[in-house]
Formats: sequence, structure tokens, C-alpha cells
Amino acid sequence: MIKPGKIKKEYLLLTASLLMLVICYQLAFKKTIEAWHVHKKLTSKLTQSSSVNFQPGYSERKNANISRILNLYKADTISFRSNTISRISSIAEKENVKLSNVPVEDPMLHNNQHIIQKLAFEGDYFALIKTLNELQNTPGIGMIRSIDIKSARNLFNESSSKKLTLTIQLVSHS
Repeated sequence: MIKPGKIKKEYLLLTASLLMLVICYQLAFKKTIEAWHVHKKLTSKLTQSSSVNFQPGYSERKNANISRILNLYKADTISFRSNTISRISSIAEKENVKLSNVPVEDPMLHNNQHIIQKLAFEGDYFALIKTLNELQNTPGIGMIRSIDIKSARNLFNESSSKKLTLTIQLVSHS
């Protein structure tokens, strides 16, 4: 047997140091190294999947929302002249406004994506504004691109009139 006085202190210090290193590794360093590996793995997955292209649910919702918005302003070119004009004229009649001018379709106002229709109304200011508001809130007839309100002057009679002319340009997708 080894006598306690015969063991060198250097060996005892070395053995105690190795024993402490194993205990520290098991209690602290092992969990830290494992956590570091998990962090590295999750960070690499996050950078791969952070792109919008990797999220099909987001793309589907975005496409559905865009389609819904486009359908609000979409009009068929053939049915626009019949159905939409009749809806617009009924709105104008309800507000006591006269749909005075529906110009012939101008090919310069058409392209592959948009159709611009010009309409002219006559009436007093408040009725024209109510008609404009109703046209803006009616789905399926297009989006109002521009408006122009002018005084309706009578060439034969110099007296001022309360009648105004409202010219609207409607844009719809083809």
C-alpha cells in the first residue's frame, strides 16, 4: 500500500485538477456547449426561412387580397357600356342629376390594362356631390380618376344659372 507521506504533492495537485475539470465539464461546460450548438443550428434555419418566398401562406393571402382589390375596379369592356352606364344613370336619376354626355369610346384611352371612360353630368352642386359620392361607393363600375366641375353657361341667356357640369373619368381594369 502507498503511504500518505510518500505521494508527491505535484501528482496530488494534478489529479485534483483533472478531477475538478471533469466535474466542471459535466456540470457547466457540457450544457453551454450543447446550447451553443443548438443556437448555431437554429440561427442557420432562421436565415434560410426568413425570406418571404419560403412562406406560402403569406403569398396566398397576399394574392387573395390583391385579387379582391382588383375585382372592385374590374369591368368587362362589352358590358360596361350597357350595364354600368345604366347603373350610373339610375344613380344620377335618384339624385336628380342629368347624365348629359356619354362620349363614344376613344381608342386613345384604352390599353391592355386600363380603360378610361368619360361621363358628364348636369345639376346643382349638392346633387352632383351626392352623385359623385354614390359613384365612388358603388363597386364594379371602376375607380374615379379625375373630376372637373364647371359652370353650365347658357350661350343665349346671359343670366347666371345654378346648374353645373361635372365631368368624371372612370378607370377600370380590362
